[in-house]
Amino acid sequence: MREILAVQWCLSLRPLVATAGSGRIARSMNLSSAMFSGMSKVMIMRLVWTAAIAFFLLSLSGVVNAAERTWRDASGQYSVKAEFVGLDDEQVSLRKSDGNLIQIPVQKLSSLDRRWLARNKTTRPKSGSESEALVSKDWPRWRGPNADGISVETDLLERWSEGGPPVAWSCRGMGRGHSSLAIHDGKIYTMGKKSDSVMLVCVSLDDGQVIWETSLGPGNDPNCTPTVDPESGLVFALTIEGKLVCLSCENGNEVWRKDYAADFQGKMMSMWGYSESPLVDGDRLICTPGSNQGVLAALDKKTGKVLWATPMDGGKAGYASPVISFGGGVKQYVTMVGKGLIGVRASDGALLWNYPRIANKTANVPTPIIHGDLVFGSSGYGDGGSALLKLSKAGRNQVRFNEVYYKTNKQVQNHHGGMIRIGDHVYMGHGHNNGFPLCMHLATGRVVWGPERGAGTGSAAITAADGHLYFRYENAEMALVEATPSGYQLKGSFKIKSRNGKSWAHPVVLQGKLYLRDQDELHCYSIEQ
Repeated sequence: MREILAVQWCLSLRPLVATAGSGRIARSMNLSSAMFSGMSKVMIMRLVWTAAIAFFLLSLSGVVNAAERTWRDASGQYSVKAEFVGLDDEQVSLRKSDGNLIQIPVQKLSSLDRRWLARNKTTRPKSGSESEALVSKDWPRWRGPNADGISVETDLLERWSEGGPPVAWSCRGMGRGHSSLAIHDGKIYTMGKKSDSVMLVCVSLDDGQVIWETSLGPGNDPNCTPTVDPESGLVFALTIEGKLVCLSCENGNEVWRKDYAADFQGKMMSMWGYSESPLVDGDRLICTPGSNQGVLAALDKKTGKVLWATPMDGGKAGYASPVISFGGGVKQYVTMVGKGLIGVRASDGALLWNYPRIANKTANVPTPIIHGDLVFGSSGYGDGGSALLKLSKAGRNQVRFNEVYYKTNKQVQNHHGGMIRIGDHVYMGHGHNNGFPLCMHLATGRVVWGPERGAGTGSAAITAADGHLYFRYENAEMALVEATPSGYQLKGSFKIKSRNGKSWAHPVVLQGKLYLRDQDELHCYSIEQ
């Protein structure tokens, strides 16, 4: 027993072993301690060297001081290996090895993980640290790595001059379409129609020069923002007509493809065609074919093999993109389809719940907001509206929802520019064919300020970074608004360099730059302080 205690004590000296060597360790030992009574100095030193060698080998293997740990949910059914990033309200932020960030409600974690958080909760990424850089270096999918529209960039301009920030570069060659941008490893990915073909275009992050482009076949101007999977080196794109194509990030070679209509009998809820951005979740690609046989589907991301499909009567696809929720203690995919908000169990694709009240009959567009057990959704047009749902457990692997509140389309509605949660509040552009800035308290639905007239006209696509909201209006006006519940504070606006029709593509903020796609053109603005 004394030998075991001695080894444990020696192992507690690991930092000393790494920095001072055995001589200092020997001097630090209290050889008269009861722990070592009866043991020779030679035996003690052997134990020290054994511990030192063990620590050295563990260090080489990456076990000691490894950034990643395995996190488990309270049921023990799910686990993920990821690095702790920080705590935000009641959620823990974790980064997987592929660079993707995930958020899990603290209450859903195992008791062991909650104890770990209690000991380490002050460990947060420091400004300018390597950890923060790893989080901020990519924008690999629609609305960013967390699908929340928030960039982790800091030290950005807090106010714009009359002419706006300087243009770093501009380029052409994107093609026609409203697709936004996915950015990974120094490359920008987007979609556009050129001549008679829909193209997936890959350009340099440095100057916008085309690296490669691949035809996905004939079709109309696309809306889908490509999804990049850093782990596999694959990128996924979806045409208006429902052709889902997987390609190599390196050279644009096609790997596999699916046809929503032919493979799933999929249909859109209305005439504007498929617009979602697929979701990569581990080895799966989650997509929305929109059919009675498969309103949602999980595919093997590397082969396209169908792993499961979700039956739903009248399950036509909407225009939103799926996001992950752990509401009610069950991992699920939440999105907005023709019949409104739905939750689909991640393990087998079972339809858990459907909330139709905010669905309109024309186009259900905004991607829902997930916050712990809460789901916030909104849609525009004459019969939409907004609602907050709270998910709770309803038996083994089942979930029920409770409507916390509902707002009519006249009270609060987001057309298609998106919504962003920052802390306790949600920010958006309100109104059909309008983007009137509005701030509401998430938990209660109370409108804190707005709707305001805003700097531009028409619908507004928004993103957020460094305490500010970036409103891009349909009339090509770009506005900087402070993200505060204290009141509407416009911090500057400018006319985007070009206006090729409706200015709808969502803005992206990354590495001190503001990227604005405008049909065939792409503009990069410098917004660092």
